[in-house]
Amino acid sequence: MPQRRFPLGNLKNIHSLFGVYDENLKLIESLLGVKIYIKTDRIFIEGEASAVEKASQALSFMKKELQNKGVIDKNDVINILRFSSGDHNLQRKLQEETIEVFSKKKVIHPKTRGQLEYVKSIKEYDITFALGPAGTGKTYLAMAMAVSSLRKGDVSRIILTRPAREAGESLGFLPGNIQEKLDPYLRPLYDALYEMMEPDRIEEYIDTGVIEVAPLAYMRGRTLNSAFIILDEAQNCTSEQIKMFLTRMGFDSKIVITADPTQSDLLGGKPIGLLEAVEVLKTISAIKFMYLTGEDVVRHHIVQQIIEAYEKRI
Repeated sequence: MPQRRFPLGNLKNIHSLFGVYDENLKLIESLLGVKIYIKTDRIFIEGEASAVEKASQALSFMKKELQNKGVIDKNDVINILRFSSGDHNLQRKLQEETIEVFSKKKVIHPKTRGQLEYVKSIKEYDITFALGPAGTGKTYLAMAMAVSSLRKGDVSRIILTRPAREAGESLGFLPGNIQEKLDPYLRPLYDALYEMMEPDRIEEYIDTGVIEVAPLAYMRGRTLNSAFIILDEAQNCTSEQIKMFLTRMGFDSKIVITADPTQSDLLGGKPIGLLEAVEVLKTISAIKFMYLTGEDVVRHHIVQQIIEAYEKRI
């Protein structure tokens, strides 16, 4: 039976590669039908030739992911197995597409073909719409590109905004002062930001205005120059809000608009401004529309199955 030797080298956190009680290796064995044996500084993989090849390639990507993240869990293994087999040229391109940020992680890579095209579109176009289901990296990759642009000096500030409207709730019914009312709506943006930067740096940048996190209503009447601007959850915008936001763009700025059109929380049968904007702006060559799908989901593997189940029902 075909066997391949996989060298471990001087990899740090080797036990993180294996997982608790070798659960990561056992998962590969279960999903690919191979046997994996650990021998000091190397791993032996035994099984059908194609399965051994997939396992070896998956372990290579796991090593790189471990070097970036410092830890590998079962969901990482499942996602790597989903995306590591098949097109070797694509895998090379995914590894070559690096986004440098201010954190211990240092480098972020797109994980799928759709994410790769998304990152490229942000680089090439001044305005990019990213439409797709949860877990496809719409906000995360936009945030990484924003932080990278700031790091390289391409922009002088980052502006992060969302409409303060979700799940039928009204700000007036939430407890606390205005900032405490707004924090739940803006929390996902902060969560992504804290993965890209150290907390002290974030606080300094927010205090000095280099980073601004604010509800969409605060954008009215402004002209935003030399800024990387992200409008998140745009499916909750009215037509007037989308138009207002797009016309805030100033010189040397870049805009990314992220949305899941299937999860709008607009009340009273109001039309989704995002869908109107896609129709109205589709002929403008300087604007790119990216459509991510369930194949681009990089979360718990059940999330992809949930999305696919709903897509079949539509």
